[in-house]
Amino acid sequence: MHTTALEWLRGLGLTGCKEGCGEGECGACSVLVARAGVHTPTEWVAVNACLLPAAGLDGQEVVTVEGLGEPGHLHPVQHEMAVRGGSQCGYCTPGFVCSMAAEFYRPGRETDPPDPDHGPNGFDLHALSGNLCRCTGYRPIRDAAYALGAAPGGDPLARRRDEPAPPPRPTRLRHDDGAYVRPATLPDALALLRDHPAATVVAGATDWGVEVNLRGVRAALSVAIDRLPELRELVVGPGHIEIGAALTLTEIERRLAGRVALLDQLFPVFASRLIRNSATIGGNLGTGSPIGDLPPVLLALDATVLLASADGDREVPLADYFTGYRRSVRQPGELIRAVRVPLPVAGLAAFHKVAKRRFDDISSVAAAFALDVVDGTVVRARIGLGGVAATPIRARATEAALEGEPWSAATAGAAAEVLRGEGTPLDDHRASAAYRAAMLEQSLRKLYADNEGEVSL
Repeated sequence: MHTTALEWLRGLGLTGCKEGCGEGECGACSVLVARAGVHTPTEWVAVNACLLPAAGLDGQEVVTVEGLGEPGHLHPVQHEMAVRGGSQCGYCTPGFVCSMAAEFYRPGRETDPPDPDHGPNGFDLHALSGNLCRCTGYRPIRDAAYALGAAPGGDPLARRRDEPAPPPRPTRLRHDDGAYVRPATLPDALALLRDHPAATVVAGATDWGVEVNLRGVRAALSVAIDRLPELRELVVGPGHIEIGAALTLTEIERRLAGRVALLDQLFPVFASRLIRNSATIGGNLGTGSPIGDLPPVLLALDATVLLASADGDREVPLADYFTGYRRSVRQPGELIRAVRVPLPVAGLAAFHKVAKRRFDDISSVAAAFALDVVDGTVVRARIGLGGVAATPIRARATEAALEGEPWSAATAGAAAEVLRGEGTPLDDHRASAAYRAAMLEQSLRKLYADNEGEVSL
């Protein structure tokens, strides 16, 4: 039950899929999965096979690098990688090819305007942010990506997008090391969790897969909820946006289409595209990590969490959800069903992530700001912080220092001094407590420097 898709594929002789890290950082294991699309019935989505349970692919369509082309008849991505010197030792190449193929088939890719992150053909370089190469160098790989045209006529994977993706299949598998169950409906899942409150809930497996691979953790019962229809809805209403807990970060980004600017600032720096293609909003909150990037943003957005159990639903403000290190108010048998973001969102918003790398890294400090400034006065402030306490927190003292004050350099400077003292930062291998405190102060100073003028609703 704990066999990964990578192990299963290699056991079938499909050895193009490689293991590099076992934790979703290198992309050597990338494969394509047919998933329900936002703009077409089906989209080809690149995922890390090293994290995904093989049981989670029951009834699904998977394409490995072997299925893209063959000697004498290369896929366009394989051809461009070959002729432009995109491969040397070749270990990472199959993963690059699969991630590039997912972007090659992305609906609307060719019409995206070029910018620093998009080539003249609309290719989004963030599609490769989860793939690492130690010997080729990224310039020829980028050249290969930017040389890709449209899918040729008759391309079977391009045609496949016009047909519905395979529906999730209810699954029950049992082995000596545990059982894996994919319930058919949310009531089925809640009944199962009521009867087995110690079961491990699995969604995108981007966190659980690491526990299995690197720490040898085994669950007696794994309950897969990632494809439950009731957890995969996104509804924009007059008073709030409700985001289903099993929607991936990529799906949320594309379905929101820019409605929430603060989330748009988060998405590019949240891990990599490969991880965002699997990681879910509910899973990110469910782990309770104090250094997750999503909780500070949702705290700044004043989000609430909808918890579901066999006994009914309840709504909890996210600011009251976390109770300690990786602990929350969620009770045994409860699931995160959805997250609600109230509307309208704040007019001035920013997400500042301090890390050792610009992309695909864990935060040392994360700060999310959402301010309403009317006629030059801060009428409402919400600030979410990560990496400075045992849980993600609201910077309530700083919020109070801002509200009712003019949006000015003096106000921002005084509030920045308050923000410096928020939380209980620690010294660890990512940063010192003093550095974290300094970054908090500077983040608010940067917010003002970037938004000096009056911001009105």
